[in-house]
Amino acid sequence: MNSVSPASVQYVSQDELLHSDGRKLFNPRARVKTGGAQSHQPSEPDEVDKIKNKLLSAWNNVKYGWTVKTKTNFSKLSPIYLFGHVYCFEVEEDVERFQKDFVSRIWLTYRREFQQLEGTMWTTDCGWGCMLRSGQMILAQGLLVHFLGRNWTWPDALFTTSLVEMDPMKPISPARPGSASLQQLPALAVDRGRDPWGTWAPRRPLSPQELEKERSHRTIVSWFADHPRAPFGIHRLVELGRSSGKKAGDWYGPSIAAHIVRKAVEGCSEASGLAVYVSQDCTVYKGDVARLVSGSDGPTVPDPGARRKAVIILVPMRLGGETLNPVYVDCVKELLKLELCIGIIGGKPKHSLYFVGYQDDFLLYLDPHYCQPFVDTAKENFPLESFHCSSPRKMAFSKMDPSCTIGFYARDGQELDTLCSELTRVLNSSSAKERYPMFTVTEGQAQEYGLAELCSRFSQQTVQLPRRSKPKAATSDEFVFL
Repeated sequence: MNSVSPASVQYVSQDELLHSDGRKLFNPRARVKTGGAQSHQPSEPDEVDKIKNKLLSAWNNVKYGWTVKTKTNFSKLSPIYLFGHVYCFEVEEDVERFQKDFVSRIWLTYRREFQQLEGTMWTTDCGWGCMLRSGQMILAQGLLVHFLGRNWTWPDALFTTSLVEMDPMKPISPARPGSASLQQLPALAVDRGRDPWGTWAPRRPLSPQELEKERSHRTIVSWFADHPRAPFGIHRLVELGRSSGKKAGDWYGPSIAAHIVRKAVEGCSEASGLAVYVSQDCTVYKGDVARLVSGSDGPTVPDPGARRKAVIILVPMRLGGETLNPVYVDCVKELLKLELCIGIIGGKPKHSLYFVGYQDDFLLYLDPHYCQPFVDTAKENFPLESFHCSSPRKMAFSKMDPSCTIGFYARDGQELDTLCSELTRVLNSSSAKERYPMFTVTEGQAQEYGLAELCSRFSQQTVQLPRRSKPKAATSDEFVFL
């Protein structure tokens, strides 16, 4: 998440931006003027804060409301991994298969012109909501796998607008005749931001089974609508963030985003067959996860009559000090190869991204830093184009912020056992190269290790340790960075 610098603010016009219908864009946390006098409520910001928030809001809407057309190059000689599927651009069919798979992922970005967030005058999350958007995307991927399966693809995936051209790099040796280029694939010349109130219609006839899956797809998208009633919308996530001391306009870290997602799923009746587990201290306790899968509310004894659930496992971690420790790159790659992996929320410092795969030493990601108009998902056949991105971006592993949260999905107990076995294999093999693994998978439950109370709190809360009677100088051995 990039914030505007003080030096940048002075170049922003103090005239308010307007909606397309002439309404004022918004005036964050502004006081209401009556009879020329200001309403002085203790919870309202002062005039300086009002002006600052207005300028920041206007600047962020302009800053993230457009994009530069660039090319993302892909090697034809190296495989591309996307949520456990592998593609090679030397094979012509793989080019189209990759694009269709990538475009089918749900893309959630900054939005503007939505209903005010409760208790504020915010009608956009531009400039501060990127981590929440990344958290939405990792949850959306889990829901797609849960309801539609990993192999599902959107029927209109190849007809979406392309914001960025994708161009496979030419190999050192001459390319064989007929090699594929992503630029050859069809794209509609439609501006995402011009007709947010348009309607959708399938580009080709769909079978009854495809129509049923398309209805589920649209339902999942509607759960992330920018409306107070949406169970996973920005309004709901901001509301849940208040319990951890966060409010609209604040920066959210990947760990706190994981806990907000967990609470959102817990309170969503539509997702009653799904649970979210957030690890503590980089440890996944198989007993605790198995309890969630069994559907039991009790801490130890499973309820035989409880409804079985699928589970999303989120593991917050820090892979280094100020920068990513390069010894973990190979392990991150191996985890992204797993079909049960649903991606990583992280990014660059103060700039959240959603990592979905990789090629060579570059991560593939979906970027929430694009401000789009509000879409009313309550309308029948609302447009879906702005919820899917046909422009994969790449970023070097070396630029990755060490603070991140990685996600996994298991449909049942058998799949959970498979996942734990795969994680143990990957983590143990990588441990040969570094002193500390990224995280651990262990038997039992957190309460057996005295961590039951800690697991019930947000990870951002601090634990006060007793002071030493005689303070001693800190040494490097006292601090362990993954």
